[in-house]
Amino acid sequence: MDENDLESRSEMSQHPARRKFLYAVGGAGIVSAAGGLAFMSARRGANKDDQRRSHMESPIEVVRRFCAAWSDNMGAAELAAFFADDAVYHNIPLAPVTGREAIANNIATFIRPGAPGIESLALRLINIVAEGPIVMTERVDVFKVPNKSFELQVMGIFEVRDGKIDAWRDYFDMNQFTTRMG
Repeated sequence: MDENDLESRSEMSQHPARRKFLYAVGGAGIVSAAGGLAFMSARRGANKDDQRRSHMESPIEVVRRFCAAWSDNMGAAELAAFFADDAVYHNIPLAPVTGREAIANNIATFIRPGAPGIESLALRLINIVAEGPIVMTERVDVFKVPNKSFELQVMGIFEVRDGKIDAWRDYFDMNQFTTRMG
């Protein structure tokens, strides 16, 4: 122990208030450092959440991929995978279909090879706009049926939540569709 250490000790023992202050500052520094580490850790976790959110597709991107999937002739199960478990699909002239499994079955019943089924369907986007979770599409749906194909103008509304289609409503002229199918 050198002379400076002795001086420092005797000074601290002679000034208990100073000793309390130094301990308090040291303790506050430790508390402050711990709080800062906790804050930094919480911020790091928030950054991961922000990164996950930024990597999640926007509603318009989900709908663009969904429309492209039809054009790529994906199967009913793959198309239904775009939907939330309790989603609603409604071709407005017809009754709504609720639930991913029912949507898959519905798609499978109207797209099948051979008469009078639709062999393929391409959804050609003309315009697409989004406001929050709502995506609106103006489309020309191109149907290929045995020995011919035809186009149908369609207006579609999609509601997308958490990267899945929660609701899909299509508006079109049913008379035009049935006339062209026949």
